[in-house]
Amino acid sequence: MMLQQELLRAIKERRSIRRFQEQAIEPEKLQELFEAVRWAPSWGNTQCWEIVVIEAQADKDGLVELLTPKNPATRAISQAPVVLGICGQKHKAGYYNGERKTKFEDWLMYDLGLATQNVCLAAHILGLGSVIVGSFDHARVAGLLGLPDSYDIVALIPIGYPAHAPSPPPRRPIAEFVHYRHF
Repeated sequence: MMLQQELLRAIKERRSIRRFQEQAIEPEKLQELFEAVRWAPSWGNTQCWEIVVIEAQADKDGLVELLTPKNPATRAISQAPVVLGICGQKHKAGYYNGERKTKFEDWLMYDLGLATQNVCLAAHILGLGSVIVGSFDHARVAGLLGLPDSYDIVALIPIGYPAHAPSPPPRRPIAEFVHYRHF
């Protein structure tokens, strides 16, 4: 029961952090984040994810130039000690023997969403903050990160020690989104 309470508390308390302290992330904490990705569930255990670690300020500045105008994550990308590029191999998740097995074009978005959630929850538990960024020029970021054509960049996750603690946003009541037997 204690583990369930801790997990639910982490889910409820994790926030999107867009301002970070000027403090490096310990290598062992980064390894914990990578371990969280490693154990994310994936379609057919395909583990289609790849993570690009961006630490150099020049590289982060290059990413900032590729965000959409007035993106609220601009400062986060620039300030965070580490930005993770969440990438996925195309036509792997949701495919078997090269043939699509799901209704959806590619299952990588689902699998990368699970991996991303694991990273963000693990970061929170480790005392780190994160924000999931998806509004950027994906093709140019893929080029900046040197991705092969068979991979897509899906999200950028700036990570660091939080410089603020946002209040929780309003949430819909459960009765508004849970349906029994019929929608």
